[in-house]
Amino acid sequence: MRPANEAELSEMIRAAQAPLRIVGGGTRDIGKPVAGEALSLRGLSGITLYDPGALTVVVQAGTALSVLEEALAAEGQRLPFEPMDMRALTGAEGVPSVGGMVAANASGPRRVQAGACRDSLIGVRFVDGAGNRVKNGGRVVKNVTGYDLVKLMAGSWGTLGVLSECAFKLLPVPEAEVTLLAEADDAASSVGMMSRALGTPFEVNGAAWGRDGRVALRIEGFASQVSYRRAALIRALGGDWDVLEGAASQAFWTRIRDVKGFADAPGDVWRISVRPSEAAEIVGRAACPVILDWGGGLIWALCEEGTDLRARLGDFTGHATLIRASQATRAALPVFQPEAAPVAALAKGLRARFDPRGILNPGLMG
Repeated sequence: MRPANEAELSEMIRAAQAPLRIVGGGTRDIGKPVAGEALSLRGLSGITLYDPGALTVVVQAGTALSVLEEALAAEGQRLPFEPMDMRALTGAEGVPSVGGMVAANASGPRRVQAGACRDSLIGVRFVDGAGNRVKNGGRVVKNVTGYDLVKLMAGSWGTLGVLSECAFKLLPVPEAEVTLLAEADDAASSVGMMSRALGTPFEVNGAAWGRDGRVALRIEGFASQVSYRRAALIRALGGDWDVLEGAASQAFWTRIRDVKGFADAPGDVWRISVRPSEAAEIVGRAACPVILDWGGGLIWALCEEGTDLRARLGDFTGHATLIRASQATRAALPVFQPEAAPVAALAKGLRARFDPRGILNPGLMG
């Protein structure tokens, strides 16, 4: 099934008599395997409206993310949240799509400053499980009234509705970028360094600790400002720092964003979201190779195949998501963090409201 527009999408969902497996670009195959007929959004493609002066864009959900990024780059603009490309890590084929990015709430290293995908999403159009066409928000940056379906759809993984169009607020591409690198012996010392850097007034918008044992801090902005902030940050932190500039810095953060350090390593990959203050303890419990991002708030863990990492971690404040594993492991272990009873009841109620027949990616998040 491949609708060419929102009207066809609505009719196909309304007429469906069996579960549907929602497919965007086919690069984010996460969650329990879904048994159902494929519903591809690739026919809903193109930029509907782009206003560089207002820093807003409206784009159809099946549009390749690269097409959108190229159009924005031509005007010196970009999506603020640095969406991850999962293909290197998971070996997936296909092309990342705008709808898939939103459905996954995909966000990269810049989240520590710019927020997640949902924070830049200002409007959506989607079709619910009954075939109803729904619109919420718009292309004007303002607060929405009533239910904030914009935020609700980001990270819903196609279980509440099928996105047809998304609107985003944008940011200009900065004039200059530098990355500072310094050795850190362990997770505790790296988190300490990153926390100090993020607590300064020098607008660090990337803070990571890679497999090479080095802390990385990124600064972006006007060239004169970056030069000043770079020197001031080094003075504030002390120690010896190497510097990457321009393209070298960009390539470094693309590698961090896409977790390429684990791309060719065998094993399952987990994504753990925690309080940075608890990151070192969680890393110790995980007892496996890790990469830290978001100043320690995001931990990527490489485990032996079939490992139930949640059982190893025990109770903690946060959540762990199984990103890369065999279908057998994904079927045996909860891919997403099990929800507390009140949250699970709320989620069940939302799905009953938006997908009363239970046909949209059923069981994917279960």
